Amino acid sequence: MPAGADPPPGRRLALLPNLITLGRLVLVPATVWLMLQQRLDLAFLCFLLAGLSDALDGWLARVLDARSPLGAMLDPLADKALLVCVFVTLALMGLVAGWLALLVVLREVLILGGIGLLWARGQRPEIAPLRVSKLNTFAQIALAALALFVHGWVPALAWALAPAQVLVAVTTVLSLLAYARAAARATRR
Repeated sequence: MPAGADPPPGRRLALLPNLITLGRLVLVPATVWLMLQQRLDLAFLCFLLAGLSDALDGWLARVLDARSPLGAMLDPLADKALLVCVFVTLALMGLVAGWLALLVVLREVLILGGIGLLWARGQRPEIAPLRVSKLNTFAQIALAALALFVHGWVPALAWALAPAQVLVAVTTVLSLLAYARAAARATRR
């Protein structure tokens, strides 16, 4: 394609999932800022929009056959950035347990560190989410959304936060152990 020429319409559509993912990355600081401004009602709506955009970009990538290496990198980055930033902010605000936010962050750091270590050893780890990891991600998203919803809209539901935090803690530990076992197997090859 000549310099300065517009890409064909089909090619432009193929960029849409990545643009949506970039928009989700922009929602991360917006959500945190709203939280720090004590606008948990609006932060909940931003968080919800980010979640919907995650579903939409994945669906569009499949339907348009627009999967790309950039999208494969950006999508989990946007998800992790949103969850880690929201959990840390919720903990700093005293809305979820600090130890739980630390556990969520620790899991991400250890997984990324393990992947980096395998790459440094010359191994290319297969990066595919495990079932327990998908459950953990769902539980983390549900807890973050619940905390924002409860503190922004319906304080009477605060009772639901304690069991949700226990569920997140259990699935986070199980997910971390599953990834550690998979990494140990990979290093033995």
